[in-house]
Amino acid sequence: MTEIKLVFDEPKQRVKPPVHFADLDPGARKTRAVELGIPAFRANQMAVHFFTHFNDETETWSDIPKDLRETLAKEFVPKLITLVRSVTTDSGKTRKDLWRLHDGVLVESVLMRYSDRTTVCISSQAGCGMNCPFCATGQAGLTRNLTAGEITAQVVAAARICAAGELPGGETRLSNVVFMGMGEPMANYNSVMRSIRNITTAQPDGLGISARSVTLSTVGLVNGIEKLCDEGIPVTLAVSLHTPDDELRDTLVPINSRWKVREVLAAADKYEAKTGRRYSIEYALIRDINDQAWRADLL
Repeated sequence: MTEIKLVFDEPKQRVKPPVHFADLDPGARKTRAVELGIPAFRANQMAVHFFTHFNDETETWSDIPKDLRETLAKEFVPKLITLVRSVTTDSGKTRKDLWRLHDGVLVESVLMRYSDRTTVCISSQAGCGMNCPFCATGQAGLTRNLTAGEITAQVVAAARICAAGELPGGETRLSNVVFMGMGEPMANYNSVMRSIRNITTAQPDGLGISARSVTLSTVGLVNGIEKLCDEGIPVTLAVSLHTPDDELRDTLVPINSRWKVREVLAAADKYEAKTGRRYSIEYALIRDINDQAWRADLL
């Protein structure tokens, strides 16, 4: 049997993404400001603009001197994502945005408005190294991890679109975030956790979205699930199972060659016991592959 290659480490990069305000925790933002000769309170002002007003256009920050705005644009709020195009469906209530990163890499996010909530599905990596055969992103391979700033920027952009009334139905509030776009979040653990803290920390230091409204999906990196147990952030865990038996899952979800179904579910059970949060099982139904009644019974 041919061994399926899994990629956990991103390829070496020639040019690293610029450091952004959202890559840092609130204390580090103030420390960096002071190191640059900027009063620490300016970090609070930046947070208000970025996380409360969803505004990363520093030239419009009129409460900050013009010459300082130029410094902030360079040192704190560099442009991380640029919209390439948007495609809408469902009468405009679902919007898929294609973003270009600083190095030309492309990633996608999807914004969805429902009757009771508005959800953004975001990417945590450019490409994916998990090599699942039914997933186009997985087959493309891993280009690189996204930084916490690049991940957070997708959410801030979605919040801005909602607040501006660009979705049918007028102004609304972004209520939910799901890490189900490009990439395996647990393979980019540190950046994903920093972005989750940005999302869930109360305004103005974060976006103030409830941790219960954030869903983190994984194909089953047990070491990541176990680390998540100790983070103290009760996000909703979603396990991309796709079949309950190891024989087929070894093929459909190659990470199963490292952590079997029993180990993955044991880690998820541990997370549920630790946080009190029920986890969900994701299952892509594939005709004549994993749609047998006996597999449904196993679930």
